[in-house]
Amino acid sequence: MKKYNPTTPSRRSMTTVDYGVLSTNKPFKKLLKRLPSRAGRNSQGRITVRHQGGGVKRLYRMIDFKQNKIDIPAKIETIEYDPYRSAFISLVLYKDGERRYIIASKKMKVGDEIIVSEKTPLKEGNRLALKNIPVGYQVHNVEMEKNKGGQMARSAGSYAEILAQEGGFTNLKLSSGEIRKISWNNFASLGQVSNSEHNLTVIGRAGRSRLMGIRPTVRGSAMNPVDHPYGGGEGRTQRGTKRPKTKWGKITGGRKTRKKKKWSNKMIIKRRKKK
Repeated sequence: MKKYNPTTPSRRSMTTVDYGVLSTNKPFKKLLKRLPSRAGRNSQGRITVRHQGGGVKRLYRMIDFKQNKIDIPAKIETIEYDPYRSAFISLVLYKDGERRYIIASKKMKVGDEIIVSEKTPLKEGNRLALKNIPVGYQVHNVEMEKNKGGQMARSAGSYAEILAQEGGFTNLKLSSGEIRKISWNNFASLGQVSNSEHNLTVIGRAGRSRLMGIRPTVRGSAMNPVDHPYGGGEGRTQRGTKRPKTKWGKITGGRKTRKKKKWSNKMIIKRRKKK
């Protein structure tokens, strides 16, 4: 982590990730595109997600989550910052001349060679079927459905641990503590996702939040009764409602939102730990 001299009150506690490990190359132009900034609004122009808007201009990097170039070796050309995700990304050059962006693993270095195959050497960055990965190994970018691309363990520092191989399924322990079954024919990449210190970042000042596209959040207890169930009262008062509620009176902080008959319930062996 990078710390700053306390030149101002906000600088005193501010920290950022040390980007010294990143390549100085410019992003690969053919894999960039501009996404429209909707500021939390839906197709009707109504705000459906509050506290979003503004922020610096940025270009989206098209990431290859499927990594479906089987048995073609690839070389790591760069390790780059991605403004749309917490993890670092890598530009890989396949032997057939094609370049693609993938999520970088923690120990990945420029010049390393990786390969995607049903069965590969157990080297960080390689991608293979779950049934060929021994118990105890860490994996990321895990497929939930065959050929759909990685959907689990993609954020900075995250990984899933192989617990068991039985009956056509692999038991995975996720970062949340949840244990679930995944078909062992699905693919996963070896290793932990890069930028594991991301959670230690201290934003430090309001202006930095605005640059990230985060607008101010007002506490419900600071509002008037007409605006929020927690509003009103003389001075600092208690919540005044039996259960925690949203601005619109919907119960939160305890109500279960997962569908009781969701098809994937049978795949969950152990639920994640409650905070």
